Amino acid sequence: MGDVTGTKQNLVHLDDIRDAAARISGLVVRTPLLPSPWAEELWLKPESLQPIGAFKLRGATNALHRLDLERRRTGVVTHSSGNHGQALAYAGRALGVPVTVVMPEVSTPLKIEATRGYGAEVILVPQSQRESEAKRLVAERGLTLIPPYDHPDIIAGQGTIGLEIFEDLSSVDVVVVPVGGGGLSSGVATAVKSLAPHVAVIGVEPAVAADAAESLAAGMVRVWPEERMLSTVADGLRTPLSELTLAHLSTYLDAIVTVSEEEILDTVRTLARKARLIVEPSGAAATAAVLHRRDELPAGRTVAVISGGNIAPDLAARLFA
Repeated sequence: MGDVTGTKQNLVHLDDIRDAAARISGLVVRTPLLPSPWAEELWLKPESLQPIGAFKLRGATNALHRLDLERRRTGVVTHSSGNHGQALAYAGRALGVPVTVVMPEVSTPLKIEATRGYGAEVILVPQSQRESEAKRLVAERGLTLIPPYDHPDIIAGQGTIGLEIFEDLSSVDVVVVPVGGGGLSSGVATAVKSLAPHVAVIGVEPAVAADAAESLAAGMVRVWPEERMLSTVADGLRTPLSELTLAHLSTYLDAIVTVSEEEILDTVRTLARKARLIVEPSGAAATAAVLHRRDELPAGRTVAVISGGNIAPDLAARLFA
């Protein structure tokens, strides 16, 4: 897809991802690669099986381990729709680092309660104020900001998923990964393309929140209005790319496809019924592309990354009734 000028020198490299893998080993779950005999040439990478129910634990653990003791002692802050906040809270509790999480008021109660349960201070704000409130706390309290995706240590941590995919299925032809802010897709694409340039890496996002596709086509970050982004049920995919993640995806991502809300929810049901996996809508997006948009993907052995399983109980009750 080409390069974004001025940012390529800041890209995460394979060695950074390998270092992150060594750093987080034993602290996060090395999730299995599950064959899916009910779908043609499909394997699932279920990050929903992490202790906090999402891949975010990888990046959060790597980022906290990279902090010096003084910054750990003072504490950290982040802004998150839920999964990154839970991950940072969980990792912070393990390392004795105080954690504050700024969350949108529209976050699912399950994610808010879980983040508090891991010991974090949670501050609820309107969706549009999450970043500004986190920056205010940095200035006011001297906290260190650990953003959900716009940081090399976060991207390197998420990239360990790509290493594991290649270790478990070196004959993989296609890796499909959801795209929200781009931290996961940047890390996975960097790892996979660095190890095997011939493997296709395809991003997936909701059609009603397809800002990443527009950004990649334009070669610059395009931010969609909040009301449009909130229209997707996939709450983890409502955030825009950053300059850093756009640079990674422009360099390494082969293509991006979109899926409908109906396709996402149908896939949540399918994964529960056929794979015995409880998956949140954001986590189902990549598999939805494989099941419903296969003609838009390259052929061959395909791995779909399931990014998380923290589905709201009321939504689960409706879908699984």
